[in-house]
Amino acid sequence: MPAPVAFHTHDHSHCAGDVLGFADTRAREAGLRLTPVRRRALEILLENHRAMGAYDVLERLAADGFGDQPPVAYRALDFLVENGLAHRIRRLNAYAACMHPETDHAPLFMICRSCDAVAEAPAPEVRDAVRSVADAAGFAVERVNVEVLGLCPNCQGGAV
Repeated sequence: MPAPVAFHTHDHSHCAGDVLGFADTRAREAGLRLTPVRRRALEILLENHRAMGAYDVLERLAADGFGDQPPVAYRALDFLVENGLAHRIRRLNAYAACMHPETDHAPLFMICRSCDAVAEAPAPEVRDAVRSVADAAGFAVERVNVEVLGLCPNCQGGAV
């Protein structure tokens, strides 16, 4: 399995562009309204591999002329989460763009406790293990979201 790109040198414009392209396609095919404010919120989340608080997103949206009231950001972020284009990172009370929106996955988030970098990695083994345990208990899993806290290679002093 390849290493999550957030912690390694890569062409970020390429991965961000892929997600935006997918979002446009999904919206068109599913009849979703990827309004300018929703698309801009996704673009903001895609600017780097860090989770952002709703008020940070709101500040950026306001600077771009989309309004400065909290519902502006929260509605856009809720739409992105509900449609698999972003994730809520509970540990940070923040949001991150989904880097694998084209797949049914249980994201595993590696969160650097020093710099707050966030890497999303597909974790099918974790999803399958959780569903197996839940099935045995008669529990219907709706969402799996694993958050792991540690140090990224940069903060460990390692090269990326």
